Amino acid sequence: MTDGAMTISDRIQARLDDLTRAERQLAHSILENYPASGLGPLTALAKDANVSVPTVARMVQKLGFGGYPEFQADLREELKAKARNPIARHDTWAGAAPSGHMLNRFTDAVIDNIRHTLAQIDPDLFDAACALVADADRHLYIVGGRITHTLAEYLFLHLQVIRPRITHIQSTSNAWPHYLLNVEPGDVFVLFDMRRYENNTLKLAEMAHARGAKLILFTDQWRSPVHGLADITLSGRIVAPSAWDSAAATLLLVETMIAAVQDLDWSDTKDRMQTLEDMFDQTRLFRKFT
Repeated sequence: MTDGAMTISDRIQARLDDLTRAERQLAHSILENYPASGLGPLTALAKDANVSVPTVARMVQKLGFGGYPEFQADLREELKAKARNPIARHDTWAGAAPSGHMLNRFTDAVIDNIRHTLAQIDPDLFDAACALVADADRHLYIVGGRITHTLAEYLFLHLQVIRPRITHIQSTSNAWPHYLLNVEPGDVFVLFDMRRYENNTLKLAEMAHARGAKLILFTDQWRSPVHGLADITLSGRIVAPSAWDSAAATLLLVETMIAAVQDLDWSDTKDRMQTLEDMFDQTRLFRKFT
């Protein structure tokens, strides 16, 4: 592998939609423990992923390798190249903490997540998603899940200032029919669904899709089942040295979308922001020091 070439992780991401169910299970297992998962024997990799040895052989060939030994050799070269690259890892990010401290290990993981996420994002698709979100002629619906509702609320709060006709759908399904009743073809849904993918979110996506809505999905590197219905999928890498996944890369995409959408029609956005500030002044919500 040479600098700038696709990593094995990149190859897997690019081929995810072409893999069989068993191969996708294997791909998820590899990415879950990447790159350590590919360093052991073929049989160990198959066992860890709960797939057959022929499944491993087939997927390795789909990734463009002549066999498992070639796959491992490329992975080892990738690791060597990464070790040689002075910007791939910083000795310490928090100078007062040892290199193995959680502050530094977690920061390393987040920076890797952001780097992988940006490498996978198609700028044209991202711009298309922002254009849909900014289109005030379309009603915009935003929905998150058990954990991702915080990201959904963050996006909703900002877009509510930028544009009209926006609804935040709570993740509980008993209220969905009331929202879906008003959905028209061409309306836009922004959905957040990370592992463990939620059945409620998939059902909502199916119902919105059936009514002709456009779906924009924020998901992880393995992609939610909603991906099969989405018009645009924005995947963020979420692995971290924690029992919890990291939302940093996804939040970066969300904040970038907010910045892009506000600039698409800054004149109207500026007017709405000024009106809101006048209301804040009347309610004395914020302290003033002058």
